[in-house]
Amino acid sequence: MARHLITSALPYINGIKHLGNMVGSMLPADVYARYLRQRGHEVLYICATDEHGTPAELAAKEAGLPVDVFCAQAHDTQKAIYDGFELSFDHFGRSSSAQNVDITQRFARRLHANGFIEERAIRQVYSLDDERFLPDRYIVGTCPHCGYDKARGDQCENCTRVLDPTDLIEPRSAISGSSRLEVRETKHLFLLQSELAAEVEAWIDANSADWPTLASSIARKWLTEGLQDRAITRDLDWGVPVPADTWPELAAEGKVFYVWFDAPIEYIGSTKEWSDADPENRDWKSWWYEADDTVRYTEFMAKDNVPFHTVMFPATQLGTREPWKKVDFVKAFNWLNYYGGKFSTSQRRGVFTDAALELLPADYWRYFLMANAPESDDTSFTWELFTASVNKDLADTLGNFVNRVLSFSRKRFGDQVPAGAPAGDAEARLGEQIAGLLSEYEIHLEAVQFRKAAQSLRALWSAGNSYLEEKAPWLEIKTDPDGAALTLRTAMNLIHLYAVLSEPFIPSSAKTMRTAFTLPSDDARWVTPDEARALAAVPAGTAFTVPPVLFAKITDEDLESYVERFGGDPDADL
Repeated sequence: MARHLITSALPYINGIKHLGNMVGSMLPADVYARYLRQRGHEVLYICATDEHGTPAELAAKEAGLPVDVFCAQAHDTQKAIYDGFELSFDHFGRSSSAQNVDITQRFARRLHANGFIEERAIRQVYSLDDERFLPDRYIVGTCPHCGYDKARGDQCENCTRVLDPTDLIEPRSAISGSSRLEVRETKHLFLLQSELAAEVEAWIDANSADWPTLASSIARKWLTEGLQDRAITRDLDWGVPVPADTWPELAAEGKVFYVWFDAPIEYIGSTKEWSDADPENRDWKSWWYEADDTVRYTEFMAKDNVPFHTVMFPATQLGTREPWKKVDFVKAFNWLNYYGGKFSTSQRRGVFTDAALELLPADYWRYFLMANAPESDDTSFTWELFTASVNKDLADTLGNFVNRVLSFSRKRFGDQVPAGAPAGDAEARLGEQIAGLLSEYEIHLEAVQFRKAAQSLRALWSAGNSYLEEKAPWLEIKTDPDGAALTLRTAMNLIHLYAVLSEPFIPSSAKTMRTAFTLPSDDARWVTPDEARALAAVPAGTAFTVPPVLFAKITDEDLESYVERFGGDPDADL
């Protein structure tokens, strides 16, 4: 089996992430990692908090804490939420780790030795009222390309164009709002991306054929516009220090590396954190160094992160002239909007992950988000759509099936799976249908197509309901008890099959379904086509229990309260 390295874009440290952040990187990466593990592959799923940069400093200042203390607390808070969503990271690290510092500085030294980092005197924006140089993202103004009036000095989040602060129209400080800005001279390090452009383009040509159009088009847009040399240091107190053995003057001035230089390197740093926790059994280099032929690497991210992952980070890796593992497949996502407008961490617009878990268990959110993932286009979260999806798919199609099968069987045949008649034509047709749907489900997951995979999973659940309606055991029991027992035995095997196949999407509910049956040995990781046709994993005589309701319906009163609390359109159609 293959070795799969999976990373999801690092969530930034300043604040709880919203559902758009969740569905744009971490959750799909988790679904994919779980699926691959179940298929028997060796998987390493790596993520971390992105802790450097001005926003962390300012958030710490607002909280009245030293920045390192603030980041440690915020990391733990975020990790607890991701545990609540059952994200199965092999390691969730920190970009402020010693490992990332060491590897980032190693990259910088190698790039410098190979002639791809240059020290330049530049003129940088200084805020007279804030009495500090302003990092790019803390200068805001109007984007010269699309007219968005809240564009940051590093990138316009509206059109995704990369910017320099001097590009902005009517720039102002994002800290104080002051427009009393002046330009002063200072020295910084530049990554000579222009010198690496041909290599990056050749690498993209050779590796992007299977990428989603969203990812490849953004990467090529950058290349078409031409790669510019980019400053990779900042005047900040918090970050990976410029190494004094290579740039003593800049180190003495307290320069640190730009967060977008060290953040992607943290994928490697976090892997080394994981490895250092058990060095006798883990080897971080086997995943990242001279691993092109042994590891398949998949990255998950929202579309605004694509340029940095498909151009800047590969350029950084190529420039080291070392055999670092580069991405094989980039899974990029569009935006999940909130009633047509953007989720916003800074404006607290939308549903945030901590609030989501307060309302409902993680599986409600996991299923809905993946079934409506913004893969080909932007999608919109509404409470009405969420309610309809939960009630129809989870409560009715899956949850009601599980409850009525087990409850009816216990009432009529006791707490063991009934034997009944041998399988007949209806069971044979069902088995073929399930095997076909299983194949579709696998194809979509292998292709990292989550909406289509969710549709196939839902079709698997629906097949059980159709079978139950066709056989009608509540009527069979009156004239053909053995036939009713066969129907229920078959339906119970469907529940077990659903438990195995649903785990990537709804792991907690899958576990509940699976543990309803007291099997002497239940180590099935997946379901083969023959097993799908046979539907015999749970034999007659197996003890079972009726679990609590898997998914409670969202009532009209619930919906009204959600809309009142979070905002929305109470008159929207379901």
